[in-house]
Amino acid sequence: MNILLLGSGGREHALAWKIAASPLVDRLWCAPGNAGIAQEADCVALDPVDTDAVIGFCRGNAVDLVVVGPEAPLVAGLVDALTAAGIRAFGPTAAAARLEGSKGFTKALCRANGIPTAAYEVFTAAAPAKAYVRAKGAPIVVKADGLAAGKGVVVAETIGQAEAAIDAMFSGSLGAAGASVVVEEFLAGEEASFFVLCDGETALPLASAQDHKRAFDLDVGPNTGGMGAYSPAPVMTPEITARTMDAIIRPTLKAMAAMGCPYKGVLFAGLMITAEGPKLIEYNCRFGDPECQVLMLRLDSDLVPALVATCDGTLRDVSLDWNDAAAITVVLAAKGYPGAYEKGSVIDGLSDAMAVDDVEIFHAGTAERDGRIVAVGGRVLNVGATGKTLAEARAAAYTAIGEIRWPGGFWRRDIGAKGLARRG
Repeated sequence: MNILLLGSGGREHALAWKIAASPLVDRLWCAPGNAGIAQEADCVALDPVDTDAVIGFCRGNAVDLVVVGPEAPLVAGLVDALTAAGIRAFGPTAAAARLEGSKGFTKALCRANGIPTAAYEVFTAAAPAKAYVRAKGAPIVVKADGLAAGKGVVVAETIGQAEAAIDAMFSGSLGAAGASVVVEEFLAGEEASFFVLCDGETALPLASAQDHKRAFDLDVGPNTGGMGAYSPAPVMTPEITARTMDAIIRPTLKAMAAMGCPYKGVLFAGLMITAEGPKLIEYNCRFGDPECQVLMLRLDSDLVPALVATCDGTLRDVSLDWNDAAAITVVLAAKGYPGAYEKGSVIDGLSDAMAVDDVEIFHAGTAERDGRIVAVGGRVLNVGATGKTLAEARAAAYTAIGEIRWPGGFWRRDIGAKGLARRG
């Protein structure tokens, strides 16, 4: 098969690493890719949201499958256009991608179908949103309705913080994403990331993971796109997993099919495991980042047949094998992230880090200049490792990080600590 992978982050490097290992693959391209992906695939200068350019490349290179990594092209309808052009594409249609593209859409779907989630209201003006906040009190969560590149969610610890978030979102700083705002109750519990492949009818669960959203140790600081992850997540017991499938995933897929937009692709449920059981925080319509990295490290099966079956509606015939190892990834980010950060700093020591046993490094915001790796993004590297136990995997990852020489970066030092504490 000839496969085109779209995206340029750590998620796409992990997917490229796994797809390239498949004996079914003849050619693998990635657009636009990064310095690490270039070791697995031919990187091409295509913009994933330039639909005509993507279709033209596929036709000119006999592409058999397009795997869409990021959410923006999905929400914009790239899969619809590829399908209309007769090109097989992994990912949901624009109508189905509303599960991520509009938080208000997803909350309304939950309310209509009895899917457990936080109590909420949707607002199109600041004054009533602030009145709701004052009536409910803090802590409380304020979310931009649309895609905001990880900057559209504020967990407000005070009423003042919530009101400031509402003002910021309605100010236009987030563009169309902030035209409406969801204000919802703060859920207490432990977060988990849960993934399923969906072909419109069948849902095939993947391994669980736990992300670390806050920028700094002990879950403080601003929310980010993710500072690290580990798998499996002990909080996702077999009972919690079964409840998630029965109360959240299957009702969602049934509702989407009934609306005429069956969901195909990977569905990522961000969960809060509360005292009452799992509740949906939000849906994403793509593999998580950095969760994808730890999932790929634990997946023994060939990924490509599962991607094809998802597109073709034959997931009922697919099973996936996961190894018993624990996997972890720690994100190295540019100082200042998720705010303003400098670009162009040189990263050394990657070969020494890769020499540590059971370590795999996935690149995110990197480029190669004059034979050296430089940082060009906010989240720059994902240092991953596996081990018989989470403690072993964690030790290997942090040993590898110790070999990396990058004064312009920072990372959390407590990734996986919750998993260790839960295991005792």
